[in-house]
Amino acid sequence: MKVKTWLTMMATALTVFAVQAQEMSDDAIAERIKPVGEVHVSGAAAEGAAAGGGGAKSGEDVYNQACVACHGSGVLGAPKLHVAADWQPRLDERGLDGIWENALNGINAMPPRGTCGACSDEEIKAAIEYMIEGI
Repeated sequence: MKVKTWLTMMATALTVFAVQAQEMSDDAIAERIKPVGEVHVSGAAAEGAAAGGGGAKSGEDVYNQACVACHGSGVLGAPKLHVAADWQPRLDERGLDGIWENALNGINAMPPRGTCGACSDEEIKAAIEYMIEGI
């Protein structure tokens, strides 16, 4: 096959593809590239509804959702739930407001806001108050 004939065939094919692409409407393009499915995470809708419509989460809820991983077992020196020996020295040194500031800004291995980036300042404080309850 001659080079000129081959180039003519290629140019014709490209022209056909270009014309077809130009003929597609925005709606046709959107239909063609839309997702084929959706992901549903069990319980996510209920959690979202509770957080969105129910107001602030309780300290216990925040603790159970975000704090228990470290404060439940004392990971890397995290003070444990309701253990006065872990909390009292911190309270004596910094007071509740100092501990709250540490929780908001992070301290040692604890990142800012722990693992509850979506929690409000008040929810973080409520979680601390829950963890030191009875001390």
